[in-house]
Amino acid sequence: MKQKQLLFWMMVAMIAPIIWGSTYVVTTQMLPADMPLIASVLRALPAGLLLVLLSRQVPTRFWLLRVVILGMLNIGGFFYCLFVAAYLLPGGVAALVMSCQPIIVMVLGALLLKNKLKLKQFFACFIAAVGVAMLVLEPNMNLPIAGIIAGLSGAASMATGIVLTKKWGKPNNVSLYTFTGWQLVVGGLFLLPIALVLEGIPNELTYTNILGYTYLSIIGALLAYVLWFKSIEKLPVVTVSFITFASPVSATLLGYFILGEALTATQMVGAVVIVFAIAISQHQLFQKRNSLKPRYNSEFKLNEKIS
Repeated sequence: MKQKQLLFWMMVAMIAPIIWGSTYVVTTQMLPADMPLIASVLRALPAGLLLVLLSRQVPTRFWLLRVVILGMLNIGGFFYCLFVAAYLLPGGVAALVMSCQPIIVMVLGALLLKNKLKLKQFFACFIAAVGVAMLVLEPNMNLPIAGIIAGLSGAASMATGIVLTKKWGKPNNVSLYTFTGWQLVVGGLFLLPIALVLEGIPNELTYTNILGYTYLSIIGALLAYVLWFKSIEKLPVVTVSFITFASPVSATLLGYFILGEALTATQMVGAVVIVFAIAISQHQLFQKRNSLKPRYNSEFKLNEKIS
């Protein structure tokens, strides 16, 4: 892949975590309080059903198990943990906790994809973590343990989904919309009964609540995940994982511009450190211009479109 193409897909991939960074502001300012399961379902299921209805494609039995696994990891588990962390932690801190994802991705990539771990990647990951800490942490901050556990669990869920998505690819002759839609549907349906039992249907929804749920479903799920899975197709798994560091940067900047949270000099330095870490982690890719085209499993098949 040429340098311009690589840079283009890195920029496309970065859109998704930037959008996800807005989840924390939207959750605290626009959604009903303490309803992470309902928020997860309404974010995933409507967008997934829309994509499935538009594509009118159904998976075969061979692909069904894989899409169920990916839907539960990339959508169901990740969404729930994300909203729990967003409710319990400040936006930037929640994003920081979930930014340990690249470490998990590197380990799983070595185990499942036989990727060789390089010292430069470990160094870049450490530098990025330091940068995020400088960006979002403040002294004497009391953090609820449940929020920390949720953030770490969400990072592990998404990291596993990234590696498996890269390992399995997507079925031949299947549109990206179908691939994304079925994962959103599976994740939403997995959480729906749990949400109805534990949280129930909100007694009242304001126009602000409806607008918040609509944004999270159309922009935060449908648009973001189409771009995300397309980028996973085109980029190495470690590259994608490092790009997720854009999420805490986005969360912190939105907190500054929308909620009036001031950026300190340390936070600004932290943002620069993150950009530096991403740059050094990807420098070798630009030098070698490796071909990044994925190898799809020829065994994947899809039923004919249902009219």
